[in-house]
Amino acid sequence: MTASQRTLDDFMELSHNEVAPGTVVITVAGKLMMGQESEKIVELVDRLLGEGRRMIVFDIAGVTKIDSTGIGRFISSYNKISAAGGEMRMAGATGTLFQAFHVSLLDTVFRFYPDVATACES
Repeated sequence: MTASQRTLDDFMELSHNEVAPGTVVITVAGKLMMGQESEKIVELVDRLLGEGRRMIVFDIAGVTKIDSTGIGRFISSYNKISAAGGEMRMAGATGTLFQAFHVSLLDTVFRFYPDVATACES
C-alpha cells in the first residue's frame, strides 16, 4: 500500500480546542492502537494540565479502531487529570467503540456523553 492509498483508518488524528476558560476538547479520530503515535494523547494531556486546564473532554466519535493500548492511553489520561483535580469526559462513543469501554467496565469510571455539546454543558 502506498502512502496515497492510506486512509484515515490507518492513522490517528489529534487536535484540541479550548471551548471555555479551562475547558479543552481533544478530538481523536482514526486508529487508536499500540504504537508511539497514540502516546501523543498522554503528552497533550500533560501539557494542557501544565497550562492550567482542568476540564478535558475527549471527542472520540471519529475513532475507527481501538485496542487495549488505546484504551490504556485514556486510563493514563484519566489518572493524570484526576490527580490534578480535574475532570475527564468522553463524548461520541457508540457501537463497538463504546463496547470496548463497557467490557472493561470503564463505562463505570469514565463519564460518557452522546456528543461534545452535552459533555461541555453538564
